[in-house]
Amino acid sequence: MSAVIIDGKQIAAEVKADVAKKVEGLKAKGITPCLAVILVGDNPASVSYVTGKRKALEEAGMADKSVVLPADTSEEDVLKLIDELNKDKSVHGILVQLPLPKHIDEKKVTNAIIPEKDVDGFHPVNVGKLVTGEKGFLPCTPNGITVLLKKMGVETSGKNVVVVGRSNIVGKPMALLMIRKEFNSTVTICHTGTKNLADYTKNADILIVASGHPATVTGDMIKEGACVIDVGVNRIPDSTKKSGFRLVGDVDFEGAKEKASFITPVPGGVGPMTIAMLIYNTLESAENRIIKN
Repeated sequence: MSAVIIDGKQIAAEVKADVAKKVEGLKAKGITPCLAVILVGDNPASVSYVTGKRKALEEAGMADKSVVLPADTSEEDVLKLIDELNKDKSVHGILVQLPLPKHIDEKKVTNAIIPEKDVDGFHPVNVGKLVTGEKGFLPCTPNGITVLLKKMGVETSGKNVVVVGRSNIVGKPMALLMIRKEFNSTVTICHTGTKNLADYTKNADILIVASGHPATVTGDMIKEGACVIDVGVNRIPDSTKKSGFRLVGDVDFEGAKEKASFITPVPGGVGPMTIAMLIYNTLESAENRIIKN
């Protein structure tokens, strides 16, 4: 068998088209959803991510109040900017592009964004709501993965889900989402302290890999017919490419696709969904403002 390739670009385009339609409706009521992305420094990967986010905002008809700051900007000035954006009623979402320069405390900066504008879903209040099942902003990548599973008709109820990785951005929130009653899965989290990783991955009906290392999971570690979601993005030197590198995930794609029923490619799988869910959360924030008013 050969796996069905999950087209994240196509599904993300559907999400973004739906958001754009709703944005038109809000604009008719005099409200333009607005996101401010804060970028400190000129890390090439971060610049690329921010460019993608700003393009998605433009395509959705949203307002963009993004700010690019020099790498030597003080923590105090970043916090001051966040405070201004928190108070700006025209701004519905605030996102600080990580990683930040070493002299800035990421946790302090993330926590400074008020929960109502935390469209990344990283504020402790939104994390708490995720744990308790209350309505709040869901982290974009895990939420995007649940949309992929739904769109592809992947059954989750009663299934064994194995998450490889325990980051606050993907691993932990992914596990918390999948144990919600709407997904009803049995979840195992694996990490760097896990011994004999294959013993767990071979038992997964749905395998979600966010380890941060290429080929963490190979074809022989996958159960026949499993759904494989590869969250990783790794640069591998490749002299045949103009850029000098190629992108690969955390799963050995060629080996895995022969065993899996569904699989996400890298690039073009999970990545586009992250940005799609970001603009979805920004729309939701703008809609929440109407309800409050």
